[in-house]
Amino acid sequence: MNELLAIFIFFFAVIDPIGTVPVFIAVTRGDSEKFKRKVIYKAVAVSAAVLLFFVVAGEALLNAIDIPLSAFQIAGGIVLMLFALSMIFGESKPEEEIKSVRDSTETAIFPLAIPSIASPGAMLGAVLMTRNNEYTWVEQAITSSMMLAVLVVVLILLLLATQVHKLIGDSGASIISRIMGLILSSVAVNNILDGIAHYFGLSISVWTTENFT
Repeated sequence: MNELLAIFIFFFAVIDPIGTVPVFIAVTRGDSEKFKRKVIYKAVAVSAAVLLFFVVAGEALLNAIDIPLSAFQIAGGIVLMLFALSMIFGESKPEEEIKSVRDSTETAIFPLAIPSIASPGAMLGAVLMTRNNEYTWVEQAITSSMMLAVLVVVLILLLLATQVHKLIGDSGASIISRIMGLILSSVAVNNILDGIAHYFGLSISVWTTENFT
């Protein structure tokens, strides 16, 4: 039970359901409830498909193109940082860009499904938590179920986002968005630093092995 809770908390942290709410409010402001529900269901479905893809084929894909997980972590951190900065400095993302995205499928895919829900950190987590050489297929299935449980939490929070927005208003949503952007930027920096440390740690290890054996 403790292991299941730990897995759930891990994916809750990397997916960040609460942080998705202000993003959803920002990109669907002024839209009808019907449009918002379409966006929510499509975004969660796309996110589930993307993350399950990384569970099943992420490690094999990275190995096939000879990319270490540390490089993927660094790249993911950079992408996450750019998105976090766009949340902190609203004027860095033109308002007309958001307004032009009126199709529910486009809005659901970007920025909600990717990179808000299925973030680079979540994709990386899906790969790391289901490594084939460390976990059996049963353990990977359990991990995937915990990941999907977090996505259910995302679905519920987004369905309640309108009520939350009525409670906090536009100013509150803007404040939350910038706070979550700051938190996301911290996570991004941590991902980049961890990836660099892991990459050079591996490099040093390989160099030492080659020169002293």
